[in-house]
Amino acid sequence: MSKARLVITAVVLEGRPAAEVCAQYGVSRSWLYELLARYRDEGDAAFEPRSRRPHTSPNATSPATVELIVRLRQQLTAAGLDAGPATLAWHLKHHHQTPVSTATIARILTRQGLITPAPKKRPKASYIRFQAEMPNQTWQSDFTHYRLTDGTDVEILTWLDDHSRYALHCSAHTPVTAKTVLTTFRQTSSEHGHPASTLTDNGMVYTVRFANGRGGRTALEAELARLHNQQKNSRPNHPTTCGKVERYQQTLKRWLRNQPQQPHSVAELQTLINHFVDEYNNRRPHSSLPHHATPAATYQAPPKAIPTTDHHHHNHHRLRHDRIDKHGKLTLRVNGTLHHIGMGRTLAGTPVTLLIQDLEVRIIDATTGELRRELTIDPTRDYQPTSKDRHARWHQKQKQTEP
Repeated sequence: MSKARLVITAVVLEGRPAAEVCAQYGVSRSWLYELLARYRDEGDAAFEPRSRRPHTSPNATSPATVELIVRLRQQLTAAGLDAGPATLAWHLKHHHQTPVSTATIARILTRQGLITPAPKKRPKASYIRFQAEMPNQTWQSDFTHYRLTDGTDVEILTWLDDHSRYALHCSAHTPVTAKTVLTTFRQTSSEHGHPASTLTDNGMVYTVRFANGRGGRTALEAELARLHNQQKNSRPNHPTTCGKVERYQQTLKRWLRNQPQQPHSVAELQTLINHFVDEYNNRRPHSSLPHHATPAATYQAPPKAIPTTDHHHHNHHRLRHDRIDKHGKLTLRVNGTLHHIGMGRTLAGTPVTLLIQDLEVRIIDATTGELRRELTIDPTRDYQPTSKDRHARWHQKQKQTEP
């Protein structure tokens, strides 16, 4: 028998004083009187366990926000785009000015039955991640298959920047040949500049290093050697080495399969691909990039790497991700000395990327790709002022010299 029932029995049926019952069972008088009132109103239902959930939740997500999250999830899923909690949080913040944490979004999607449980995958921490430090430092390339409505198999060739995941080139062919690879490489290089290196698998259109016979070079290998572009190929049976371009192809094909009008020809397929590339590069947040920036913002902001005849040479530069503090400043250590860089209080909390070449520093908004400040560090000064700081000091000095 529960303590609540024993207490009620002692007071109501046995008629014992409340003080005596409280002392015997070690309960407070306030709890006893509350239990008696509940018993008079509800009878035996008063003994049932009760939820401790508060009657009101002032900080609960509003129904309008819940509805917006569900609608965004359905729209992105229907379009074949990523619609996970992180992506939804990015859209809510940047397009609807409604910041919501990814954990809250995940709980809402679970309650709405919009998340399908998936078997446990290999933990991300077990992978050795690598990423080029600069745009055009490494281009990844691969091709995948897609079938038209008439049954024709088409191959889609992609050139992807390793640093930013920017889709430099994506085109449909029947089929992809070594000449196709060379032509698209030249076309992409004329638009974006030559890369310092390329990374592909061991397909015969890229390399013949495992071919039988005397070997030789493919058209791409000869072109890369002529331009002093380093060619890198993944080890056999290691697809994760080219994982960025393979993941891009997976996203592309999922989007294509979700289109209501499937392509009947290569031209129609290319039109759909162009539409996807524009969405992917410029408007879709990328979960693998700092602060979920778009590939275009990440690719266009920093300076680009260039080919070098010395592949063992390492550029003397640094790439750092930081956030402007509440005082509108950044800290940077140069030659063992810590310097403070003024950015302005209006930019407090802004995530930024710092590109450092000796004393030359470029500070770029990590989300939008906007150049926030470019300066040369003065090693003799602890604080690197902004132009507004210098202007304010000049006015102050003028006032002090006035009679």
